[in-house]
Amino acid sequence: MNAAGKNESGTNNDRFDVVIVGFGGAGAAAAIEAADNGARVLVLDRAYGGGASALSGGVVYAGGGTRQQREAGYGDTAENLYAYLRMEAGDAVDEATLRRFCDQSPGMIPWLEEQGATFAGSLAPYKTSYPTDKHYLYFSGNEKAYPYRDAAQPAPRGHRTVAKGLSSGKVLWTRLAESAARKGVTFAPLARVTDLIVQDGAVVGVKYRVLEQSHPNAAEHRRLTSRTQKIGNWAPGLVKKSTDKIEQLWNAGAVEREVRAAAVILAAGGFIYNKEWVAKYAPQFTGISPLGTPADDGGGIQLGLDAGADVGRMDKVTAWRFLTPPSSFVEGITVGLDGRRITNEDLYGATHGDVLMRGFGGKGWAVYDAVSWGKSRRQFWSQTQIFQKLQAVFLFTIGHTSAKSVSALAAKIGVDPDGLHKSVEEYNMGIASGQGDPAHKAPDLCQPILKPPFRAFNISDDASPFFPIPGLTLGGLIVDGESGLVKREDGTQIFGLYAAGRNAVGVCSNSYISGLSLADCFFSGRRAGAHAAAQAARQGISAP
Repeated sequence: MNAAGKNESGTNNDRFDVVIVGFGGAGAAAAIEAADNGARVLVLDRAYGGGASALSGGVVYAGGGTRQQREAGYGDTAENLYAYLRMEAGDAVDEATLRRFCDQSPGMIPWLEEQGATFAGSLAPYKTSYPTDKHYLYFSGNEKAYPYRDAAQPAPRGHRTVAKGLSSGKVLWTRLAESAARKGVTFAPLARVTDLIVQDGAVVGVKYRVLEQSHPNAAEHRRLTSRTQKIGNWAPGLVKKSTDKIEQLWNAGAVEREVRAAAVILAAGGFIYNKEWVAKYAPQFTGISPLGTPADDGGGIQLGLDAGADVGRMDKVTAWRFLTPPSSFVEGITVGLDGRRITNEDLYGATHGDVLMRGFGGKGWAVYDAVSWGKSRRQFWSQTQIFQKLQAVFLFTIGHTSAKSVSALAAKIGVDPDGLHKSVEEYNMGIASGQGDPAHKAPDLCQPILKPPFRAFNISDDASPFFPIPGLTLGGLIVDGESGLVKREDGTQIFGLYAAGRNAVGVCSNSYISGLSLADCFFSGRRAGAHAAAQAARQGISAP
């Protein structure tokens, strides 16, 4: 899709109803919704579209009674979903917004299917951070873990897009992009918005620089980007030379443009690649591996700040310290360097990781006996995707420490022996007495730590390049819950400026579970797109 007008990506004379900054999940949803409501839409993206959404696992958190839940035998309701998400979301959004999210949730998967995505109700029968290609529905959060299980009836809500391996996110975003194209949305890649155009306190357009696809640098830029994108998501240091070259190609060929519109929607992702901001707002998380793309540098948030917007939840960063799969890795215990138990291990990886990072300085170990270790090895082939196999191979070979006693293990891994002994004894006594794990881990996931050899692997933020803690930011611009309009510090709204996805404070800005960020992208993107299109219609400025 190229922009209409004399140039590929727009001219000073081009006019649109809605301009969207960023073409990931939120931007695509906003574009589709705006186009469905009659708006002429231009999308500008720093890369080729997709962003972190295309690199994701393609999991959408949806409940309230989806077809896939019913096929798996679960009768979830919107009220039950609300009871659960109230604990996850906290006060990140107001009650009316969260209830609207839950009420609309059963229709989210059908809406995505209308755009061409496919989902299935094959339920994963074991605890996992991401299911194999046999399963496309799973418990993707804390639904079964204490204390969440006491607040709402557990139900599986992780709806993974049907695709092979880790391609689910790319397939989901591609279907959305194709739908947007069919609806007449104009897309300009390699376009970086530098300024918002503001008149009388209202946002009326954007200025940007773009490397147009006819430029001689464009082909080499695309080739290098394609080669490095997925690797860079997990190990950015390995492709730094290539990413530097990509930046040079863009700078050498980019030209300046501007475009006017009735509304601008910021959907340009979070700021995990902005080291200075992470150090400023969330210093506990500077050691995690950034999850996303280099465009997740806070550029969209900064545009809002420049226009007088307010931000919130900037200290909220998700750190993914997953123990599973294999599922039996949950049966051990996790401890800090002082030997204290971190939390119940059946919590979702990001919830467990948040306690690790904030309460234990990002340093800890997972401890097992021979029984749970052996079970995990037997589960290796059947429960893992290829990327999970690579991590498990590391942990089963050179990535763990072994000893004949708990005391010897503590000495080898640098954990306080008295603290570790106390944690192991309390765990074992709780199981043996029938009173249960003192940390409230589900009984069917508790295995006493009795039989040597005892093993441990490092779960710290600096454990190993082969076992990193990836993460992304959750805070952003404060928006109105009904419209998505960006707010100033005094609570007033900036006319013509919206934010969605990780550019905005949303449903997942307090805590993260798999699929909730994508679901929030679609919810907030559609909300902004519909309201922006209605605003443009009221102004009556649509270009012919």
